[in-house]
Amino acid sequence: MEDKRINERESIEIITSMIARTKERYSLGDGNIMLMWGYLTIGISALVWILLAVTHNPCVNWLWFLIWIIGGIATPVMAKKKAVKKGAKSYTDKIISRLWSVVGLSAIGCTFACLGLLLACGVDAWSAMFIFALVIVSFAEIANGIVLNETSCIYGGALGLAAGIFLTCCIAGRVALAASWVMPLFIVAFACMMIIPGHVINHKAKKNI
Repeated sequence: MEDKRINERESIEIITSMIARTKERYSLGDGNIMLMWGYLTIGISALVWILLAVTHNPCVNWLWFLIWIIGGIATPVMAKKKAVKKGAKSYTDKIISRLWSVVGLSAIGCTFACLGLLLACGVDAWSAMFIFALVIVSFAEIANGIVLNETSCIYGGALGLAAGIFLTCCIAGRVALAASWVMPLFIVAFACMMIIPGHVINHKAKKNI
């Protein structure tokens, strides 16, 4: 088999195509799902924090389930609309989709484990959900940033991971987790992890239009 030689014109076309694909790495709305989860989590966190401060009723904590209910319904709808606009999935899209699917399944497993311990043994293990949100989700965010070569995801995930490690050490050292400092830490971490990168990605997508 003879090696096919690439002439000057074909070389320019290949380089142009590579540049175009790089520019089209983000399409408008790619950061929307990230923004939805960020604003949803922060909104519910703020609501729970305020109601706990006003009512001092621990039943308010059941509102945390709204994150999974609303997010679980909204995510596939938004993902379907994104797929229709973007067309065929790339290998990168598939990797990211599977990565977040694993995170979602892990979140469901962690939730049921905490709920089972509460109902069966009367053990309150819900602080594990903070660890999950700030450690596992942060790892996924960093991996997402590495795959996309997006520094805002990497740095945001790193800040969230730092907060998660700090909370893990507090729980291991039996430090009381007061809402007065845990909730602000959680909110700021999620803003760094989801909201800032989401806006950065959408801004970059607008520049490519």
